[in-house]
Order: sequence, then structure tokens, then C-alpha cells
Amino acid sequence: MKNNKTLSLVGLATKAGKTVSGEFSTEKAVKTGKGFLVLVAGDASENTKKKFRNMCSFYEVPVYFLSDKESLGRAMGKEFRASLAVQDENFAKAIIRELEKQP
Repeated sequence: MKNNKTLSLVGLATKAGKTVSGEFSTEKAVKTGKGFLVLVAGDASENTKKKFRNMCSFYEVPVYFLSDKESLGRAMGKEFRASLAVQDENFAKAIIRELEKQP
């Protein structure tokens, strides 16, 4: 799966305590300027995607849609996760670099 490296970086960031997940926490991270990157599951509802697309463009936070709720959750060692925010600039940059490599 092409997202493997990305998801393992998400896992590392999570272990380091640098991610928050779930709609409420992700939104809070973006609005308080603590979120450097938002990831939304590809199978999240259109509503959720639109909400984060708009919010992230307003707050100028990069947002990517990848994989599915199950994989995002698994990367974080949790159940299904539709959205998460990375709260560390270096992890965010590393994850974006991986995402940019992908076709």
C-alpha cells in the first residue's frame, strides 16, 4: 500500500504525543494554531471532508485526504479515525514530503 510510509510516520508522531484525532480535537488544533497538518480519511463523509477543506484553507493548514478510517485508526493504535491533526512541525513536514512523493 502506497500510504505505508505516511502511516508509519503518523504512528511515530502519535507515539511521541504529537497528534490529536477525532473531529473535535482536530478542529481545535487547527483553530488554536497547534495543528501543522490535517489528515482526513478518504472514506470520511463528504460533509466532514468539506468542513476540514474549508477550515484548513481558512487557517492555512495543509490538509490531505488519504487511506481510510480503519488505516488511520490503526496507524494511531486506535479504532477508526476519520481525522487527525499533527501538532509538530517536523513530523508534519516529513509526512507532507511522503505524501508529495506519491503519484
